[in-house]
Amino acid sequence: MMDLRQLNALVAVADHGTFSAAADALSTVQSNVSAHVAHLERELGVVLVDRGAGRLTEEGEAVVARARRVQGEIEALVADLSALRDEVAGTARLGLIGTTARWLVPRLLSTVAQRHPRLHLEAVEGNTTLLEPLLVAGRLDLAVLQGTVAGSDLVLTPLFTEDLVLVVPADHPLADQGPLDPALLAGLGLLLPVKGTAFRNEIDAALEPLGITLSPRAELDGVRLIASLTFEGLGPAILPATAVPGYLREQFSLVQVKGMPRRRIGVALPRRGRPSAPARAVISLLDEVVADTSSIPEGLHAAPRLEGSSSGRHPGQG
Repeated sequence: MMDLRQLNALVAVADHGTFSAAADALSTVQSNVSAHVAHLERELGVVLVDRGAGRLTEEGEAVVARARRVQGEIEALVADLSALRDEVAGTARLGLIGTTARWLVPRLLSTVAQRHPRLHLEAVEGNTTLLEPLLVAGRLDLAVLQGTVAGSDLVLTPLFTEDLVLVVPADHPLADQGPLDPALLAGLGLLLPVKGTAFRNEIDAALEPLGITLSPRAELDGVRLIASLTFEGLGPAILPATAVPGYLREQFSLVQVKGMPRRRIGVALPRRGRPSAPARAVISLLDEVVADTSSIPEGLHAAPRLEGSSSGRHPGQG
């Protein structure tokens, strides 16, 4: 009968690439890993690892995806039992988009250490397109993402919004002219996100109804990359207010643009299953950090809390 050791062996092969590397990761010998995978293949009646090519088969990929969810549920079970003893212990794997991670993670780490010293936080930075599939596959427990999530496997609850502003050097002609007529953006030669990304879609949705077509100096994948190039003097950009750290606020002006919407950021969870106790604790702490107006960056606005769950807003936490 299939057991957890066999699933763990297959996942280790997927993660580390070879049977010998998987054995090292599991603190065992290669023959044990090979035996576990072979037993699993016999029981399922399929080949899970193409030994010649050194990679998983399509069937192997499907089994690994399910196995990761099994591992996550077992971890959640152990953590939930600890929480019943009034202590949150275990690991919460949190994904965050880059500009948010820069200011949020330091505050979150400090709060976690004070409130839940036995909670281990793993933070993974990436864009929304990268983080969504990791969350669906069970490699993350929750993620802080922009906009709305794709498909029906995830549910996203608003966490905060933030102002979208034109960022220019402090001595730029437009530095003191906000709120700015959006028509003035057309000839600026902006550094813009790549078309089709969540951030670019929000900018285009605000300007296209006004008949405004932007002329990008360059189109780049990654808000942090755009911000870095702007700070290097390579061109103005429309950025979330939190992309400009406090120590640069005197060197750059954040110019309001009429009609520009706020960027929407939310906490995404898998639609199926109940978040583990560590994940639920992190969600509650995220709410608290964002609600603390004395420490959040300028230009950020906490989403209104809804009644019903223990943290006030998020489904699946009860």
